[in-house]
Amino acid sequence: MLVLAGSDIIRHIFVALFLEILLCVRDGVLKRGNEMASVKKYAGDVSPAEAWDLLAADESCVLVDVRTDAEWNYVGLPNLESIGKETVCISWLNFPSNTLNESFTDQVRAAGIRPEQTVLLLCRSGQRSIAAAVALTEEGYGKAFNILEGFEGDKDRDSRRGLLGGWKLGDLPWTQN
Repeated sequence: MLVLAGSDIIRHIFVALFLEILLCVRDGVLKRGNEMASVKKYAGDVSPAEAWDLLAADESCVLVDVRTDAEWNYVGLPNLESIGKETVCISWLNFPSNTLNESFTDQVRAAGIRPEQTVLLLCRSGQRSIAAAVALTEEGYGKAFNILEGFEGDKDRDSRRGLLGGWKLGDLPWTQN
């Protein structure tokens, strides 16, 4: 039987409690970090098909394509004619410099889009549209949604777009100049 002196017992208890506290703090920090990472700073994400359904069902719902004019002209553009709407084209990044369009939110307002409207944001693959949704949310647009997969979809195993998801592959209406 192991006999410990009083000071050894206190030291072992202290070390055990200290380790327990460290583990609790670590777990709490990890949990809070994971919770924070899962909290979106915009209304959320919708699939291209869900975006189409929202546009068709909600008269005030608007689609803002945040790609560049080169993409609109050479890759294509969602065609909303069959539901009596037009795609609003406002670039998130300036072409060809790829610099932030500092007047993006002002241009959204100038297009007549109101903060209470549902705003669906579309880019090539669903990345720039997230940034645009966050910016609009920060400006009071509480229903700014990212369209997952974007216009062209995710890259395939050969790093090419157009074969995995997206507006075009979803058989949604689009046009090309």
